[in-house]
Amino acid sequence: MKILVTGGCGFIGSNFILSMLEKHQDYKIVNLDKLTYAGNLENLNSIRKNQRYKFVKGDICDKKTVNKLVKDADVIVHFAAESHVDRSILHAEDFVKTNVLGTFVILDAALRNGKKRVHHISTDEVFGSLGNYGKFSEKTPYDPKSPYSSSKASSDHLARAYHHTHGLPVTISNCSNNYGPYQFPEKLIPLFVTNLIDGKKVPVYGKGNNVRDWIHVYDHNEAVDLILNEGKIGETYCIGGNSEMSNMQITKTILKEMNFNEDMIEYVEDRKGHDFRYAIDFSKIKKELGWRPKHSFNRGIKETIQWYKENERWWRPLKKKTIHNITKKMHG
Repeated sequence: MKILVTGGCGFIGSNFILSMLEKHQDYKIVNLDKLTYAGNLENLNSIRKNQRYKFVKGDICDKKTVNKLVKDADVIVHFAAESHVDRSILHAEDFVKTNVLGTFVILDAALRNGKKRVHHISTDEVFGSLGNYGKFSEKTPYDPKSPYSSSKASSDHLARAYHHTHGLPVTISNCSNNYGPYQFPEKLIPLFVTNLIDGKKVPVYGKGNNVRDWIHVYDHNEAVDLILNEGKIGETYCIGGNSEMSNMQITKTILKEMNFNEDMIEYVEDRKGHDFRYAIDFSKIKKELGWRPKHSFNRGIKETIQWYKENERWWRPLKKKTIHNITKKMHG
């Protein structure tokens, strides 16, 4: 199978490529990535000489490049996206261009080149915000709250439209918060871990009461692999980690694992429009495809902290690209 992966130098995409090449010896993968601030060739150093892997630097909004690559692919796995909510509050235009226009270019190229199979990676944030009870499922109405989630919701709708209008073989997955190796150190877990390695405080929004469902990136990519091979065309699958935790619980867990006290917490002004809670009901993919997460959060966070401790050479240059205190920039 020849797979075109978009955004394969990012966190989830690079882990997907590494996993697929190891697991499937008959797969060949082309990685199309623009190498924005979060795209890093270092993620894939171990396979740069692999004959079954090829990297192409390019923009998913570039129709000529995308059409050329899609023409030679059997399957497109579309990871490429601007994904940081905080950055979307500051620079929404980048999110609309990449997540909406870029997805259109991918889908249109797939249609024009023989209706190629597309799997579109999305997020649980398209469903909006939950209260104290209930979970998101494939039947949850869309209610995005941020520029980021709105742009991803738009891309989901485009993917469904191309399936229903043109018969394009599309599947979609909506996943909860990922964590694990190679995550850009601006996101919560790697930010906190790398800050503490440097003896710096960790910034917690508001009172830290916001809740997320966390999934290890390896579990997420196993689900994507299953959907590619056994998923029903035209269907959406929700992928969750069964690990709901508040930001404060996450913070205290990391502090404890790294032998720090709570005086290392820095409370900062809350994010604008901060969604309270996300949680995923993944019973559909469990029932239909037999998938369930294998990593407990307790095990996964220990492994992740250790990975960042052992890979300073990887993350230290990237810290210069992070936005240290987004709330200050939000309020000018």
